[in-house]
Amino acid sequence: MAKLTPDRILQIGIGFWASKTLLTAVELGLFSELAKQPLDREGVEKRLGLHPRASSDFLDALVAMQLLRRTGTKYANSAETAAFLDSAKPTYIGGILEMFSRRLYRFWDDLAEGLRTGQPQNEAKTGATDLFESLYADPARLRGFLQAMTGLSMGAAVAIARKFPWARYKSFVDVGTAQGALPVRVALAHRHVTGIGFDLPVVAPIFKEYVRSFKLERRLRFHGGDFFKDSLPGADVVIMGHLLHDWDVTAKKALLEKAYAAVPQGGACLVFDAVIDDERRKNVFGLLMSLNMLIETRGGLTTPAPTAAAG
Repeated sequence: MAKLTPDRILQIGIGFWASKTLLTAVELGLFSELAKQPLDREGVEKRLGLHPRASSDFLDALVAMQLLRRTGTKYANSAETAAFLDSAKPTYIGGILEMFSRRLYRFWDDLAEGLRTGQPQNEAKTGATDLFESLYADPARLRGFLQAMTGLSMGAAVAIARKFPWARYKSFVDVGTAQGALPVRVALAHRHVTGIGFDLPVVAPIFKEYVRSFKLERRLRFHGGDFFKDSLPGADVVIMGHLLHDWDVTAKKALLEKAYAAVPQGGACLVFDAVIDDERRKNVFGLLMSLNMLIETRGGLTTPAPTAAAG
């Protein structure tokens, strides 16, 4: 029998050290700067305005976490950070990490209170009705939130564009589209497909700007509406990504009923989310996302659900 040690417990306990180091590097724009050219410690200090006292520890910690490479005195991005944390690339996922750093990091400090009360621990504590009312009322914060949703969805969007049998379908609607990361990935991969991004009207300029940056405005359009109050636009495929976890079971069922009504015979409803495994033992991300819904919403939770259903 292997000797028990406290190492794993301690590693989890200090996990916030590594997390905040990465989040701070993203917030400072470190990976985007290193994408331009490798830099030595003094070069990083100058570009980012860092004090020399801890800059070496900061950079070498990122090396130890395999997020940077160091050759001689020069630091450069790893393959992963070059692909996903350079803000100049269309595959950038840093928006969600920026939101983690600026918003969620401090709200999670009140997890114990949320567990005792069952109430959200975000802006709702200072008077906002809910998360979306607070974020959507401020244009700058809305843009940041929508960019965060792009980061959260990018991996799934790339996989869905590659693996879903799009040859069978000609159109889709992405419900709660945010910036439009998924519509863009699908349209780039399948030239015969046209798509609709469905979200609240205030999202329209940000969606259109993002779509224009990929020169896809002829094939992707925005449809403004409230998915609880309005019917969904009809399309061969109705997509709901990282959407259902925001709501309680009654609201989830109502949204899926709307999706069913919008899907034609032979069409499909495609759902992707942080789905918890049936035995609730393995999907750490799904379980932690459900805790995050406690922090962020009044009734949201992540529950086991099928990822796709034929219409």
